[in-house]
Order: sequence, then C-alpha cells, then structure tokens
Amino acid sequence: MLPNPSEQEIKFLLQNSKKIAIVGLSNKPERDSYMVAAYLKKQGYKIFPVNPGIKEVLGEKAYPSLSDIPEPVDIVNIFRRSSDVPPIIAEAIRLKEKSVWLQLGIVNEEAAQAARAAGLTVVMDRCIKVDHYRLLCEI
Repeated sequence: MLPNPSEQEIKFLLQNSKKIAIVGLSNKPERDSYMVAAYLKKQGYKIFPVNPGIKEVLGEKAYPSLSDIPEPVDIVNIFRRSSDVPPIIAEAIRLKEKSVWLQLGIVNEEAAQAARAAGLTVVMDRCIKVDHYRLLCEI
C-alpha cells in the first residue's frame, strides 16, 4: 500500500480543514458513517452529506454527488466499498478538491495514485474520527 501522509501532515490537514464532504453518509445512527459525521460536526466542521438516497442527515441537506455541493470542500471523506472509490476520486479530481480520505478498511491503490498525481492529499485505510481525537483532542 502507498504510504499515508505523516502524522504531522495528517494533523495539519485536520487543523486546517473546515469543510468535509462525507460520501456514503447514512442516516442510520448505528452506522459508522453517521457516528463519524456526528463527531466531526460536533468538533466544528461543516459537513456535506453525499448520498443520493437521502434528503438530509444530522440537520444537513444531503447531496446526490460531490458535483452537487455548492462550494469546494477541504476533505472528501469516503465511506464506500473500495471498488466504488475510483469514480468518486475522479470526481474529486475534476472538482479540484484538496484531499481525499478513505475510511478504515477502504483501499484503492489505482485511485489513490491518480489523486496524488493530480495533487490531492490522500489518506487511506484510516478513520478520520480516530485520527482527529488522537492527534487533536488527547492531552
């Protein structure tokens, strides 16, 4: 697997990001995507749910795709199967987003290489909630 950014780079990314698109965000509270999104929102991030099957979640309007979000985001956080990642990353590249974060258990080397080649920061197979808490909240 391609190496992830260093701990310092991930911390910098989390500290300097304000808006996070969460692709595959579920409206079911027992799902990991919901718990992570609720945590990120509580930490002060503006979240943009991306799921064509829902209208809203956590009080935020849901969008059918990244292209439908009316403003650029800092991180595209992906909660989809590894095989579903390439078109999402291709869309992030087209939109000139800054970074993509593939959640724990999600790996797609080809898509990650394409994103890096386009200048995006790529974090893969890590949980944004765990990293945020570990790097920014623990004393």
